[in-house]
Amino acid sequence: MTKEENSDGIPVNVASNDNVDYEKIEPTENNCAELYRELESVKEKNVEYEEKLKHVLADFQNLSKKTQSDIENGVNAKVDELILDFLKIYDDFARAKQVFTESDVKTEGLDGIIKNMDLLLAKYQVKPIDALGEIFDPNYHEAISVIHDGDLDDSTITKEIRKGYISQTRIIRPTLVEISKKG
Repeated sequence: MTKEENSDGIPVNVASNDNVDYEKIEPTENNCAELYRELESVKEKNVEYEEKLKHVLADFQNLSKKTQSDIENGVNAKVDELILDFLKIYDDFARAKQVFTESDVKTEGLDGIIKNMDLLLAKYQVKPIDALGEIFDPNYHEAISVIHDGDLDDSTITKEIRKGYISQTRIIRPTLVEISKKG
């Protein structure tokens, strides 16, 4: 048998055409010792190749996990971007409803549209972040104004200026809030 290596360094065995009939060879102490040494050499190479195979398999599994994670992150980023654009339209409808309600204009049609939008957000597990009365958390809220109120604890949210939304564990948009300071 002859041995060659491919470009990746993985050995490839190529059988020779010498047609040796090993059953007709008389065993001698000399050729038994030689066969034993060759067997030990093959065992060592087998262990080496098994280790290389384990490393290649581990690298493949790591690459597979990273690729899956990259794909999920890319998809989530695009979905979040779409939801963020949708929320801008949703906010416009909510403001329009508020103005019409204050002007005593009937809003049944607008109510139906907003209800459908709420159902769509719920279908994709996008939930509003409830902030009013909560303690300010920079992971969920963005403070844009501060009022001084001795009756409230520091960093209590006193007003929601724009509703924030969360999708599962990702913040789509933080809630814009007004917070309190003592004194």
